[in-house]
Amino acid sequence: MTRYLITGAAGMLGRDLQVALAGRDVVALSRAELDITDAAAVASALAGIDVVFNCAAYTAVDAAETDEQTARRVNAVGPATLAEATAANDAKLFQLSTDYVFQGTAGSPYPEDEPRHPLNAYGRTKAEGEEAVLRLNPAGGYVVRTAWLYGEHGANFPATMLRLGRERDSVQVVADQVGQPTWTADLARQLVLLADSDAPAGVYHGTNSGQASWFEFAQATFQEAGIDPAKVEPTDSSQFVRPAPRPAYSVLGHDAWSRAGLEPMRDWRAALHEAATSGVFGD
Repeated sequence: MTRYLITGAAGMLGRDLQVALAGRDVVALSRAELDITDAAAVASALAGIDVVFNCAAYTAVDAAETDEQTARRVNAVGPATLAEATAANDAKLFQLSTDYVFQGTAGSPYPEDEPRHPLNAYGRTKAEGEEAVLRLNPAGGYVVRTAWLYGEHGANFPATMLRLGRERDSVQVVADQVGQPTWTADLARQLVLLADSDAPAGVYHGTNSGQASWFEFAQATFQEAGIDPAKVEPTDSSQFVRPAPRPAYSVLGHDAWSRAGLEPMRDWRAALHEAATSGVFGD
């Protein structure tokens, strides 16, 4: 029987992965329970494990600009440690990565083999983590890039928008950043599908299909909640300057799934509708 390990299991995706793997032999460890940069601890945790989903990450994008060393330990050293251990055990490693490995200046979806060109410190550390996994476990290393995550078990954009929509007469949301809203429940199921398949190791893009701006994402969220979408007003990124620059275009292509004989994830709008009707965003 296949035995699974989820690292960073207390996070939004980690918790949804536990649901997607219900009924299987799963070890779920939070970042407090397993330091993925500790080689001895990792070796012990991997005893008897066949598949590892690494959901542990440093995701404080703005803080990474002034603390890149800490971000690198979690996002690059940690995956390298896991890659070495899984390779030694002939185990598969699924490394979650990000659209931030790209600069965000493209005009069409980024293919999986597009050269990395990170825009900020967080992106640099995640790119280093990708490189380590693919280099150190070439036969069993899977990099799954995702973006614009929302889900039940953590702070998320739709819930924030709905709160603001009920508190204010209008909400300003940037319309000049485009990406793919992705429901963590969908991503978790897609990761399990990939792990269960005979798909080759390499890079896959784990985002819901289609594309939207943050403004369009907010409008769709309001529509699902029965709030007038006209309350959402478009603005641009110059009104929300932050320490770390964000990519303006974060749409990822999904050709690797088709090449592996697997269906890419469904359209983001359909996922948002199911998430909303299942109560993911609260009352």
